[in-house]
Amino acid sequence: MNAAAASNSAANSGSAFGPIMLDVVGTSLTADDIRRIQHPLTGGVILFARNYKDRAQLTALTAAIHAARPGIVIAVDHEGGRVQRFKTDGFTHLPAMRKLGALWDKDVLAATKAATDVGYVLAAELRACGVDLSFTPVLDLDYGESGVIGDRAFHRDARVVTLLAKSLNHGLMLAGMLNCGKHFPGHGFVKADSHLEIPVDERELKQILAEDAAPYDWLGLSLAGVMPAHVIYPKVDKHPAGFSRKWLTMLRKDFGFDGIIFSDDLSMEGASVAGNVVDGAHAALAAGCDMVLICNAPDKADQLLAGLKIKDGKAMAQSAARIAGLTPQAPALAWDALQQEARYIAAKKVALALAAA
Repeated sequence: MNAAAASNSAANSGSAFGPIMLDVVGTSLTADDIRRIQHPLTGGVILFARNYKDRAQLTALTAAIHAARPGIVIAVDHEGGRVQRFKTDGFTHLPAMRKLGALWDKDVLAATKAATDVGYVLAAELRACGVDLSFTPVLDLDYGESGVIGDRAFHRDARVVTLLAKSLNHGLMLAGMLNCGKHFPGHGFVKADSHLEIPVDERELKQILAEDAAPYDWLGLSLAGVMPAHVIYPKVDKHPAGFSRKWLTMLRKDFGFDGIIFSDDLSMEGASVAGNVVDGAHAALAAGCDMVLICNAPDKADQLLAGLKIKDGKAMAQSAARIAGLTPQAPALAWDALQQEARYIAAKKVALALAAA
């Protein structure tokens, strides 16, 4: 399907947005950025630390993106701890999720309350600056093996991960933001970093389902989005989870998940087994992803926009509806109003105390 046909098909299926989420180069939009954002196959924009100077600049950038493509979703990896893209000019320094797990070991109820507080502060601050979605929470288990996951994980116990993530998701929801659990079915057991290598997890399916994948089942309706891991589980399938129809069908059928599935970044080394970026996108969409990410590689984004062929039909219509549903349905508080809100003030106090602990 060519770009014009893709645009018409998306419009007919109830959404003007396609299955690609890409990034922008700097702190303001270039002509090439606008061209990519306005392409009919583009459905979202992901921001990074390089796109941030201060709150005024960020708010102007998100406004420009929304003006170039009204209704498009703007996302960011903003988890807390070492994965927090915006840290200055008033943004709260959020704790790493492992600190919530450590608090759980001392006081379960204090930890669940703190997780909701952290989720609310995270989402409310982003939304005040025009960001619609953060790719959080991390649902990987803390085996103490993975350097790339590390303190991004809540806990070693899948039950604790589930309940803290559910509380964090509640905080996100109170600020009008959806969530995205990652990295299905689990990235915490392997040492290799999928940004740089192709990790392989040799465990049996039964063990993975009993532990690492369990939060995706237990979270049920509170889970809005899922991002699969660029990890190969050879006892289950030869393909990494994000390119595996077997894994993603399991997520849909066995776990009953009906939210949106994002591929992880197609420019990562862990995605290279699928071929070039266009091959990778086709493989991810064919496996069951609704939206594919291409980051930090404008030339590859152009290749993807030019080369991706999408099929019309029921699956595309379902994906288009999920993508359309990412846009927040409630207005956000402006930054100055947020600073005066009682629940934000209380939640921020908790988040800061935990981060400093």
